[in-house]
Amino acid sequence: MSNINSAQYVLFKLNDEYYGIDISKVKTIEKIQNFTRVPNAPNYVKGVINLRGEVVPVIDLRKRFNLPNKNDYSNSRIIIVTVNDIDVGLIVDSSSEVLQLTAENLDNPPHVEGNVTEDFIKHIGKDGERLIMILDIEKVLGIKTNIEES
Repeated sequence: MSNINSAQYVLFKLNDEYYGIDISKVKTIEKIQNFTRVPNAPNYVKGVINLRGEVVPVIDLRKRFNLPNKNDYSNSRIIIVTVNDIDVGLIVDSSSEVLQLTAENLDNPPHVEGNVTEDFIKHIGKDGERLIMILDIEKVLGIKTNIEES
């Protein structure tokens, strides 16, 4: 049964912390693959991949969030998100779960100094004892929505 006051999120881990992206933004989740580097791109842009004939830029979220590098990417995944008809890949440590959260389980993020710029966090989700940082994916990617542009 669908609840109008709830939403589903694709959960992933980065540096042993849980993050979530609204499932409506997620196109697919892929295994890690070879990248083609892009000259003069920001340091968090890993490169581009060929995803079934489509060239997709890929961002390393660890670098985007100023987290330490990871040595073993064997369990990492690329979450392909679509924002304003643009597909972008996000490298995450792991992704294995979809979680439904109600409005009662979502809080506004506190003003806290941390690893992730607080502008990137839309809500803090609560699932039992687990806290999940729900990302504002447009801000993470630096993409303005049509509403913000007008």
